[in-house]
Amino acid sequence: MNGKEKGINLEDHQGKKKNNKLFLHLKKWLEKAVLDYDMIAEGDKVLIGVSGGADSYALLDLLDSPMIFVPKFSFLAVHIDMGFDPDYVAYREIEKYFQAHRYPCVMEKTDIGVLAHSKFNRKNPCFLCSRLRRKRIFEIAAAHGCSKIAFAHHRDDIIETLLINLFYGREISTMLPNQTIFGGKLRIIRPLAYLQEGLVKKYSRECAFPTVKNECPTSGNSRRSYVKKLLDQLEVDNPQIRHNIYTALSHVKPDYLLPKPKR
Repeated sequence: MNGKEKGINLEDHQGKKKNNKLFLHLKKWLEKAVLDYDMIAEGDKVLIGVSGGADSYALLDLLDSPMIFVPKFSFLAVHIDMGFDPDYVAYREIEKYFQAHRYPCVMEKTDIGVLAHSKFNRKNPCFLCSRLRRKRIFEIAAAHGCSKIAFAHHRDDIIETLLINLFYGREISTMLPNQTIFGGKLRIIRPLAYLQEGLVKKYSRECAFPTVKNECPTSGNSRRSYVKKLLDQLEVDNPQIRHNIYTALSHVKPDYLLPKPKR
């Protein structure tokens, strides 16, 4: 769905940024990722997950801009409030943004985050929180006829997930740019898969999106936070460390990996 389909003046909506080099760079690589991994087909209805963070606003904004090569599609913006803020300050900010841009949307207030961090689940709150949130998103997608779910995971997220799964899950795996679930009934797509986190956040700052603070009590001490800091430290000596890890994901040599023990 583009601005014209929703009655939005594209000149007002895009005016300042459509000739911006950063915008053009991000659009180029977003469209390339969509095409390379066959993320969107003609007539698709895509659910776009909007957490209120910089990355999700950037994804929504970029997907809402005129496409050059990507087939025509419609979308539904979805925000799931996790229940950490009893005053719903972030919820209202996001709702206001959706209304100002006339985005078709679904917004829900839940206690998922609070439940996941309760006494009975101290061991792994992030796992339960993510699982319950995604379950609800899948339900909304099914109810509204969305065949694709777009998350704002970027290149850095893919790199960090590889290391998290390696360090803590004892497996070599990561997020896929286009992932089939439920036997092909639904797909998770990640249009920002080629984009560096720093550029996405820079774009969000330039656009002055009303990003909201992550109120999760474990966000600063999560495994992802640890891996991010580790990569920052390694990058001091080797500025190409993230690029090398990302490139290695498509340069796998199965013959040089350990086979599973027979017993």
